[in-house]
Amino acid sequence: MYKLNVTSHFSAAHKLVGYNGPCRNIHGHNWKVRIGILCKNSDEIGLTIDFGIVKAELAKIMNKLDHTMLNELEYFNKTNPTSENISKFIYKEISKTLNNDNCCVADVEVWESEKSSITYFENA
Repeated sequence: MYKLNVTSHFSAAHKLVGYNGPCRNIHGHNWKVRIGILCKNSDEIGLTIDFGIVKAELAKIMNKLDHTMLNELEYFNKTNPTSENISKFIYKEISKTLNNDNCCVADVEVWESEKSSITYFENA
């Protein structure tokens, strides 16, 4: 079994509706994102999944989020764009294109600051 990790980032604004603190106001973060992919086997040349494919698929999602007001995106219309919900959103989106018989998305970690992150995963 192998685990690949790819990182990226995006910058966006959001506010937390119903939160009793400063984050209820519009503010921004420079989020860092890491996706982990588990693969059972490598192919005849020793690759599990092409890093270029993983980076390209992650970039598509980062482009949807980058320099937006997250609360205005369809996914976050009824869900607060917390780091928890952002990591779940990215996990669900990237799983649609990268999961196959050999590889699956294991987890998505999102940092909203240098010292604070959350990881979303399923099937623990």
